[in-house]
Amino acid sequence: MGTSRIIYPCYFDGSLSRAEGRRVSRKYTQKAAPKVQELERVVRRLGIADAVIEPHSHPAQWFRREGRLVLEWKGSKEQLLRKIARKLSEKQ
Repeated sequence: MGTSRIIYPCYFDGSLSRAEGRRVSRKYTQKAAPKVQELERVVRRLGIADAVIEPHSHPAQWFRREGRLVLEWKGSKEQLLRKIARKLSEKQ
Protein backbone atom coordinates (compact mmCIF):
# COMPACT_ATOMS: atom_id res chain seq x y z
CA MET A 1 0.00 0.00 0.00
CA GLY A 2 1.31 3.40 -0.94
CA THR A 3 1.60 6.33 1.42
CA SER A 4 -0.33 8.80 -0.70
CA ARG A 5 -3.61 9.88 0.93
CA ILE A 6 -6.50 11.87 -0.53
CA ILE A 7 -8.55 14.06 1.82
CA TYR A 8 -11.86 15.61 0.77
CA PRO A 9 -13.51 18.46 2.74
CA CYS A 10 -16.81 16.55 2.82
CA TYR A 11 -15.18 14.08 5.26
CA PHE A 12 -15.61 16.77 7.96
CA ASP A 13 -19.08 18.06 7.03
CA GLY A 14 -21.51 17.43 9.90
CA SER A 15 -24.56 17.92 7.68
CA LEU A 16 -23.71 14.80 5.66
CA SER A 17 -24.33 11.18 6.56
CA ARG A 18 -21.59 8.56 6.30
CA ALA A 19 -23.22 7.30 3.08
CA GLU A 20 -22.95 10.83 1.64
CA GLY A 21 -19.22 11.04 2.32
CA ARG A 22 -18.65 12.05 5.96
CA ARG A 23 -15.77 10.05 7.46
CA VAL A 24 -15.34 11.39 11.01
CA SER A 25 -17.59 11.32 14.05
CA ARG A 26 -20.16 14.12 14.31
CA LYS A 27 -18.40 15.10 17.55
CA TYR A 28 -15.50 16.47 15.47
CA THR A 29 -17.36 17.71 12.40
CA GLN A 30 -18.25 21.25 11.41
CA LYS A 31 -21.63 22.66 10.38
CA ALA A 32 -20.44 22.87 6.77
CA ALA A 33 -17.49 21.34 4.98
CA PRO A 34 -14.29 23.32 5.53
CA LYS A 35 -12.57 24.86 2.50
CA VAL A 36 -9.75 22.80 1.07
CA GLN A 37 -7.37 25.72 1.79
CA GLU A 38 -8.36 25.51 5.47
CA LEU A 39 -7.58 21.78 5.45
CA GLU A 40 -4.19 22.53 3.92
CA ARG A 41 -3.38 24.99 6.73
CA VAL A 42 -4.39 22.41 9.36
CA VAL A 43 -2.27 19.73 7.70
CA ARG A 44 0.74 22.06 7.63
CA ARG A 45 0.25 22.73 11.36
CA LEU A 46 0.40 18.95 11.86
CA GLY A 47 3.85 18.98 10.24
CA ILE A 48 2.92 17.66 6.80
CA ALA A 49 4.44 20.11 4.35
CA ASP A 50 4.00 18.33 1.02
CA ALA A 51 0.20 18.61 0.70
CA VAL A 52 -1.09 19.50 -2.77
CA ILE A 53 -4.52 20.94 -3.58
CA GLU A 54 -6.21 19.39 -6.61
CA PRO A 55 -9.47 20.59 -8.24
CA HIS A 56 -11.20 17.17 -8.11
CA SER A 57 -14.40 16.54 -6.12
CA HIS A 58 -15.54 13.57 -4.04
CA PRO A 59 -17.45 11.11 -6.27
CA ALA A 60 -20.57 11.31 -4.05
CA GLN A 61 -20.37 15.13 -3.97
CA TRP A 62 -19.18 15.79 -7.54
CA PHE A 63 -21.49 18.81 -7.97
CA ARG A 64 -19.85 20.76 -5.10
CA ARG A 65 -16.46 21.22 -6.81
CA GLU A 66 -14.75 21.66 -3.45
CA GLY A 67 -11.33 20.27 -4.37
CA ARG A 68 -9.19 17.76 -2.53
CA LEU A 69 -5.89 17.50 -0.73
CA VAL A 70 -3.25 14.93 -1.68
CA LEU A 71 -0.45 14.24 0.78
CA GLU A 72 2.01 11.63 1.95
CA TRP A 73 1.17 9.86 5.22
CA LYS A 74 2.68 6.60 6.48
CA GLY A 75 -0.02 5.80 9.07
CA SER A 76 -3.61 4.83 8.45
CA LYS A 77 -6.00 7.24 6.79
CA GLU A 78 -8.33 7.02 9.80
CA GLN A 79 -5.55 8.22 12.14
CA LEU A 80 -4.87 11.15 9.83
CA LEU A 81 -8.57 12.07 9.59
CA ARG A 82 -8.91 12.03 13.39
CA LYS A 83 -5.88 14.32 13.79
CA ILE A 84 -7.21 16.78 11.22
CA ALA A 85 -10.71 16.69 12.74
CA ARG A 86 -9.36 17.44 16.22
CA LYS A 87 -7.33 20.38 14.91
CA LEU A 88 -10.37 21.70 13.04
CA SER A 89 -12.56 21.44 16.14
CA GLU A 90 -9.89 23.21 18.27
CA LYS A 91 -10.09 26.12 15.89
CA GLN A 92 -13.83 26.66 16.49
